[in-house]
Amino acid sequence: MPLVEHLRELRNRLAKGLLAIAAVTVVALVYSEELMQFLTKSVPTCAAGVTSSGGNCAIVSFNTLMAPFSTTIQLSLTAGLVVASPVWLYQLWAFIAPGLHKNEKKYTYAFVGAAVPLFAAGAYLAYLILPVSVKVLISLTPEGSANILGLNDVLDFTLRMVLVFGLAFELPLVLVMLNLTGVLTGRRMAGWWRGVIMGVFVFGAVITPTTDPVGMLALAGPITILYLAAVGFSLLNDKRRARNNPDAELDDDEASELDLTPEPVRGPETVSAARALPEQATGESDGAGSHRVNGYDDIT
Repeated sequence: MPLVEHLRELRNRLAKGLLAIAAVTVVALVYSEELMQFLTKSVPTCAAGVTSSGGNCAIVSFNTLMAPFSTTIQLSLTAGLVVASPVWLYQLWAFIAPGLHKNEKKYTYAFVGAAVPLFAAGAYLAYLILPVSVKVLISLTPEGSANILGLNDVLDFTLRMVLVFGLAFELPLVLVMLNLTGVLTGRRMAGWWRGVIMGVFVFGAVITPTTDPVGMLALAGPITILYLAAVGFSLLNDKRRARNNPDAELDDDEASELDLTPEPVRGPETVSAARALPEQATGESDGAGSHRVNGYDDIT
């Protein structure tokens, strides 16, 4: 297609994606109160009339005049982006897919097919450990003090935890894709296992705000298992690639074996026009016995 047609198609697909996001956002606005209650369920709220809670519970409230409006809009837009993601991701894929080769499409399908359940598993795990994280943080409140939390802060904390856990679960998939494209070998990935496991546990300790090892193990444990699975897959894929490549075991400065099988020598009279270039369809022989094609001898 010409450039104008590409731009027109991009405009139409963007409009469809934005329309889907807007429709879901409107529905989320109607059920915004239920969504807020669902996302703040991990916070142990204090009973009515309790003003000095210590580290047992928290009071969830709005701190500014515009906080209820801005929080509702933010929550509805986030719900629209997440729930309508199949629609706008499909529109993006439909715009890009015609320019990809068949093998590139195959890798893309495999990547998306594995990325979605991995992200969903990480987000679900984050939602499961959120009550533990919140209770540990609230327990640091001194006795006789009230722990008043802004609802927007609670929502930001919940969404941040879900995104961090979901994206962290994509790390093994990235390693597998790098191996499939030939950037990383399974042997090199296996040689990094000490540093990777140490880094994963440090990452789990830093990114989870709890002081107990529950949150750290909840994040680092599954990622470590997924990393080991990615290493195993990469090692098997390297063996499969080596079987299909006879020169895979050679060093960079080592030459491959040459095929020294002799071939019969053919004289000029056996050279056919089929061996000539496509534009050299006819051949002729001069009086000296040299074969000529379109006026050129064998040398030229």
